[in-house]
Amino acid sequence: MTDYFEVHDRDGAARIGELRLAESVTTPGLGDDVLSDAGSLWFEERDLPEGDESKLTVLPHRAFPSGTDEEVMASFAVDYPDVEFPSAAVVAPETADDFGTDAYVLSGARGFVGHGAGFKDAIIETREAIPSDSALLLSGVATPRNVATLVYAGVDLVDADRAVVKGTQGKYLTTEGEYRADELRELPCSCPACRRPVEEFTREHCVDHNVAALRAELAVVRERIRGGRLRDYIEGQARHDQWLTAAFREFDQQWDYLERRTPIVRNAELAAATEDTLRRVEIQRFADRVTTRYRNRFRNPLVLVPCSAKKPYSESQSHGQYHDAVQFKAHKVSMTSPIGVVPQELELTYPAQHYDSVVTGRWSEDEKRFVAEVLRRYLERNEYPKIVAHVPDEGYRDVCERVEDALDLSFEYTVEGHPTSTESLGNLASELSGELKYGKRERQHNTVRAIADFQFGDGAGDDLFSDITIQSRYPKLRVHDAEGEQLAAMVPQYGTLSFTLAGARRWVESDAPEKRVEIDAFAPHGSVLAPGVVDASDDIRVGDEVVVEGPKAFAVGRAEMAGPEMVESTRGVAADVRHVEEK
Repeated sequence: MTDYFEVHDRDGAARIGELRLAESVTTPGLGDDVLSDAGSLWFEERDLPEGDESKLTVLPHRAFPSGTDEEVMASFAVDYPDVEFPSAAVVAPETADDFGTDAYVLSGARGFVGHGAGFKDAIIETREAIPSDSALLLSGVATPRNVATLVYAGVDLVDADRAVVKGTQGKYLTTEGEYRADELRELPCSCPACRRPVEEFTREHCVDHNVAALRAELAVVRERIRGGRLRDYIEGQARHDQWLTAAFREFDQQWDYLERRTPIVRNAELAAATEDTLRRVEIQRFADRVTTRYRNRFRNPLVLVPCSAKKPYSESQSHGQYHDAVQFKAHKVSMTSPIGVVPQELELTYPAQHYDSVVTGRWSEDEKRFVAEVLRRYLERNEYPKIVAHVPDEGYRDVCERVEDALDLSFEYTVEGHPTSTESLGNLASELSGELKYGKRERQHNTVRAIADFQFGDGAGDDLFSDITIQSRYPKLRVHDAEGEQLAAMVPQYGTLSFTLAGARRWVESDAPEKRVEIDAFAPHGSVLAPGVVDASDDIRVGDEVVVEGPKAFAVGRAEMAGPEMVESTRGVAADVRHVEEK
């Protein structure tokens, strides 16, 4: 049976995959079955070069120290001819490297699991050193309480050793802590081991329960990864232990590590339930692109309005009332926590129409500081003849006043009481009286160009779509060139643009930053597998629009791996192809 590790789903650093060595296991999961016999007995049978026992290379049922010379490895292959190459390597963070194996066991886990910064350093140093398409295993540390955070950080496999040991000690493990089994007055679980009176619950039953609880939590984590919602779960789950909260926040400071692994778009709702949400890659990425790529193309005044619970904002009752008052006489930008500011052209763009937040009417200081900073940077980049703040007092007014002071600007405030009161809406309409309306054509063209700037880079909208016509109605806009050939279509689900082959060629020929996947001499149909990738742009992220080109084909599609992973990986789908032309 061929050994391999293949990733099937990704959610940040967490992955769903399959590791097949002696047996097959779905990751994240328990690696006991596939690696449980590794290293057994062989050290008693053979004289090996001296070395650090923490640096072992593991093969099915046998092991040798990493760095073993070729003569010893050749001797090993003679003794065990059915084993052609190592299946796993046991490494320390400082010795981790590409040993050509399918899995890596990180030694010394008990020394850093329990310490936020140490855990972060060990995982990142190791993951950055080993191949993308290899599984990482931590041994002797997993519990139902911490395993979700271990997986979130980038761990693919754990074992049940700690759960078993705790059980033999009479420690009853749950996802939020541990209890002395002999002090429980009832069993808060319905696994087979717990389906008995508490007075009959033995330590053997406690072991069985702990392992079952660990397996159940791993199943929850896998479903969260498949749904793209592990981060939402982690923000609550990590609160059950101080070190987990510390580790979770330590990883939030590692922008490069997380951003490279975080998809550009998702189908799932983004739950903004804690202030930690402000540090999510998706939130920070959106704010950064709005303040460094987006450029306002309207010549009208700016109207700042509050967000709405209903997404997209334009479909909410309150924003319908703002629209009736504004009447295309101003450019609407929504203020919101945790997103920051959302220009009307980007209201569908992930995560602007995908988040849901806790509404209390009170903003924390962190929320005010974040939104004020985003608004300040936005206004430094975009000039308006007038700024109207149609916002309530709760939080919004404070944010606006901070930005007024920082930029020496003057806002016009139009809300009396509630933003949708008759008096407030009348004030807004009065403030814009005499302003000229912008037309449908201008609105549609500006929307397409704004999305292109956000999606592809500063100035991409003008580079790609300076001479276009637009057909169909918002939000299903179709972009055509001057001769009528379709270049792109707006995808309402994500608020992005998808290219036709003609649009992809225009992209390649333009000055807009392109994301290219170079492939071998074949014509892809449906998907491009990683072994066929010759090279790929480093800045490609999962969900990005990509041009795929090789000696025999030109195509356009969507990335299923980050660019560096496409180049490194030997298995898996690198990109889904939408249109292809054979050369």
